[in-house]
Amino acid sequence: MKAVQTDKLSKYYSRNQIKALDNFSINVEQGIIFSLLGPNGAGKTTLIKTLLGIIHPTHGTARVLDRPVSDYRVHREIGYLAENHRFPEFLTARQVLLYYGKMAGVSGDILGSKIPHLLQTVKLQDWQNTKIRKFSKGMLQRLGLAHALINDPKLLFLDEPTDGIDPVGRREIRDLLKALRDQGKTIFLNSHLLSEVERISDEVAILKDGQLLEKGRIEDFISIKEQFQLKLDGTADQIELLLKREHIQFEKDKDYYIISVQNDTELNAAIDKLRMQKINIQAIIPRKITLEDFFIDVVDVNKETDH
Repeated sequence: MKAVQTDKLSKYYSRNQIKALDNFSINVEQGIIFSLLGPNGAGKTTLIKTLLGIIHPTHGTARVLDRPVSDYRVHREIGYLAENHRFPEFLTARQVLLYYGKMAGVSGDILGSKIPHLLQTVKLQDWQNTKIRKFSKGMLQRLGLAHALINDPKLLFLDEPTDGIDPVGRREIRDLLKALRDQGKTIFLNSHLLSEVERISDEVAILKDGQLLEKGRIEDFISIKEQFQLKLDGTADQIELLLKREHIQFEKDKDYYIISVQNDTELNAAIDKLRMQKINIQAIIPRKITLEDFFIDVVDVNKETDH
């Protein structure tokens, strides 16, 4: 069973003049952190609202936890944190979880034991009886995450969950989301903070103009195939002379030598030659780019193709 499945999903507005989603097909496995990326207007919010059954597609199909999105019963197994969520400011943190938990169908007895645990999980246990009008943006985000978890969902849709949270808070949210994934929950994440996405996601998808440009594992996107950073102990003249003599392609980058090889056999041969010359190898690191670099390259390439 997939967590999310769409087949040629499309949503058009203004008499089919605006294509918010255009034949969008995707499968998301269960038990992973999946991130949705794209520039403004790419169709991310439209996709999430369609998967939540808030808006209806023009054509195509969508399923969540092996049920059509039109089946209201699937909502019992979904948690959702909207980007600009709002709670009544006269309520306390505990009251928010109590009232919204009851609206989600969670019994009072269960809420009595669950609410303290959720507030502790999001580091708000000392603020449970404080009216939320006094909360900072980061505290409201953490309360929203607790609200999304109130019905113990199998699938979490999170829209900008670390927005407005300081670096320490972001790390705590990352750790929490990883723990939820390890419990078997699926996290469907929408975020513009690409450094956060890179640290936490198992898979990502990139949208533009309602179309899927790329989908895959983070590691596959940011690794540069067959390039390695070597940290070597020796004089620059000695090392560079050897690399040139052995016809090993390289470039110098601060304290590292970046070498290019065709395969693992060639890499091991290069390492053997360095060792034979008594050059100590302190580190061998597969070369990577940032997810931000990859994202910009993908979007820019498709921008040029559009023209």
